[in-house]
Amino acid sequence: MRILGIDPGIALTGFGIVEKEGVRIKAGRYGHISTESGTPVPDRLKILYDDMVNIVQEYRPEVMVVEELFFNKNAKTAIIAAQARGVIILSAVNNGVKVEEYTPLQVKQAVIGYGRASKQQVQFMVKELLRLKEIPKPDDTADALAIAICHANSMDIMKNLDRKSQ
Repeated sequence: MRILGIDPGIALTGFGIVEKEGVRIKAGRYGHISTESGTPVPDRLKILYDDMVNIVQEYRPEVMVVEELFFNKNAKTAIIAAQARGVIILSAVNNGVKVEEYTPLQVKQAVIGYGRASKQQVQFMVKELLRLKEIPKPDDTADALAIAICHANSMDIMKNLDRKSQ
């Protein structure tokens, strides 16, 4: 299964593709989309949407996994981040890709085994789990891969729960 993980943002959106084959998870393409801070927000959202559509159409993931927003104290920043997240989700839905969502706590729990793990611990585990030579940069890219790993690991748990409930 091809999973596209997304760490949404208006300035930087990290993306990472992982392939799940049985119990093995391996890295595919990963990187980030950036928009210039001086650009009007509607134009930045269009850039983000168009780039996400290109990624979805090129790599054809079976599912896009998006991190739920962690709202900070700045409401304006949170609203803009939510708009970015919205166009990212729309890019998947408009291309027939299923969308799943996880909280930062769930991602850390799935990747590290501890929901309060540090960003550095998550990045290190992404590198180790995917057998990468170095930690993906910027941080948003490593976070996107962590989100994809979270879903890959959660799929197995959900399948086991489904089997037990039948």
